[in-house]
Amino acid sequence: MSDVAEVAAPSLAGPVSQLARRASAVVENLRDSARAARAGDRREPLFSISEAAELVGRTPAAIRDAEKDGRLPEPPRTETNRRVGYTLAQVNDMRGVFGTRPWRKPEDPCAVIAVQNFKGGVGKSTLSVHLAQYMAIQGYRVALIDCDSQASSTTLFGYVPDLDLTEDQTLYPFLREDDKRSLDYALLDTHFDGLKLIPANLHLFQSEYELAARMARGGGRLLDRLAQGIASIADQFDIVILDPPPALGAISLSVLRAANALVIPVPPTVMDFSSTAAFLTMLDETLSQLASRDLAPDLNFVRVVASKVDENKSMQKELLALMRQVFGLAMIRTPMKDSAEIDNVTARLMTVYEMNSPMTSKSVRDRCLTYLNGVNEEILLDVRQTWPSHVERLRKEGHA
Repeated sequence: MSDVAEVAAPSLAGPVSQLARRASAVVENLRDSARAARAGDRREPLFSISEAAELVGRTPAAIRDAEKDGRLPEPPRTETNRRVGYTLAQVNDMRGVFGTRPWRKPEDPCAVIAVQNFKGGVGKSTLSVHLAQYMAIQGYRVALIDCDSQASSTTLFGYVPDLDLTEDQTLYPFLREDDKRSLDYALLDTHFDGLKLIPANLHLFQSEYELAARMARGGGRLLDRLAQGIASIADQFDIVILDPPPALGAISLSVLRAANALVIPVPPTVMDFSSTAAFLTMLDETLSQLASRDLAPDLNFVRVVASKVDENKSMQKELLALMRQVFGLAMIRTPMKDSAEIDNVTARLMTVYEMNSPMTSKSVRDRCLTYLNGVNEEILLDVRQTWPSHVERLRKEGHA
């Protein structure tokens, strides 16, 4: 029998290995053929003076005056003397000059948001990356930690994970080595000023088994390992976003333990709603078990986002109404609609926020941004309501 096994193994592994190499080559070609696709070559989005003024909280005239008197450098101009536009780094410099940086105070808790559902294909990584980039555009210091070995969030930042990254650049060494004190080693700069990424690749999958085995031997406190890592870098950030695997495993449990907020994307289909109902039941049981071991997370808010919504489908409209009834105030008011703009940019391993012109049409892009911004704005408001230093500001803005 052993001789048969030794002969049969290559015939099984060979086709899989070949398929894996071919698929990886296609992904690499996609990345290389996309405009500005390489992570190191990607540029920050550009903002007009009116857009910059809105983001900074000042008027265009105030920006021009600051440029004239030397407090701000003038932006580059075209041959026809038109402003090229401002990068996010320049917008953040303006915030510094005008004193409008929105950062949390040191005494405010760092927001640690898990974007989680135990079912794949619900738009989890798309939401995670656009949420992180939106927060950065608003001027916050953001870290996105890709905890999923499928590495979809990492890919949207322009990496081919298993070609561009080693396991030592991911969470894996920190989860594996108890003597590692900080996650600083894994933070990568991105093409969005103020936004850093801890990437993932397939090697992270190994940590699932290693963590589970160590926990089975009595290492229950290993669930705190990710929380310890986030605590080691929390003073650098206002918001940390976690993109966990779509399964209830050791890493997902660690993500739950580390998070103080939970966002659950749910497409309004019967299968996805049913799956999410099962997810919530499992989540409730899991939280109860963690609580019995004094490991329950302290969640400041739990929000449900209707994702990949197509209201042209009558069944989706019915389910969307049902979801609003069932989830009540926990439901984000704005749906995250299915959009050809998102489909087109993600096919190029990019995001809507980094494109300065539409991939489809202006009207499609504008609608897409309206819904994306609506979802992200509500989540940002939830975050700010957890920060005592923002109470007075929120009151003036009519949110408190």
